[in-house]
Amino acid sequence: MPPRERKPALAALAILLILGGALATTLLVLRSGDRVSAIGIVRQIGAGQPFTAAVMKEVQIADTGIGYVAWADRARVAENFARVTIIPGTLLTREMVVSASRELGPGKAQVGLSLKPGQSPGTLERGDRVQIVYVPSRGGNSTAQSRVLAESALVDQVGTPGSSGSTGRVTVIVDTSISPTVVAYASSGEIALAELPGAR
Repeated sequence: MPPRERKPALAALAILLILGGALATTLLVLRSGDRVSAIGIVRQIGAGQPFTAAVMKEVQIADTGIGYVAWADRARVAENFARVTIIPGTLLTREMVVSASRELGPGKAQVGLSLKPGQSPGTLERGDRVQIVYVPSRGGNSTAQSRVLAESALVDQVGTPGSSGSTGRVTVIVDTSISPTVVAYASSGEIALAELPGAR
């Protein structure tokens, strides 16, 4: 049989690859031991809503180079607003934070609603989006028809059950152009909320 041809270049390349892989693995192991304190979100925040101390907690994570907001910056974060809806368990990044809120700015109004059973979903949370619907009472104008007053209103607060048979108090943010209408219908119990699960 003819002698096997030796290929020193391939052998050297194989050795380099092995050494490179071992070095990369070592660096990853060492890097995983580096921990940094980041901000984790524990409660849902709707787009445009302010950050508060109650929605943030300290989370120790591996230093992967991703731009998570440091726990040391929590006081500065509390002066800003959420750019998008943030769900619990999210690690906060700078892209999620904005200095001005479109939801709570000029042209917007906060309206409090006291809702009865069947007028609001039981799963409603702060930061959800809802339709505000006018539902005429049976004893009122018989020619009135239900209609949507606000296509996508932000739920700002969800309170505890009321004392007069209401299922709860909900604060929503709407345009000032329709806030008097919403308040008027809410005072007569002719408002219902429809949750929009996919809207953010």
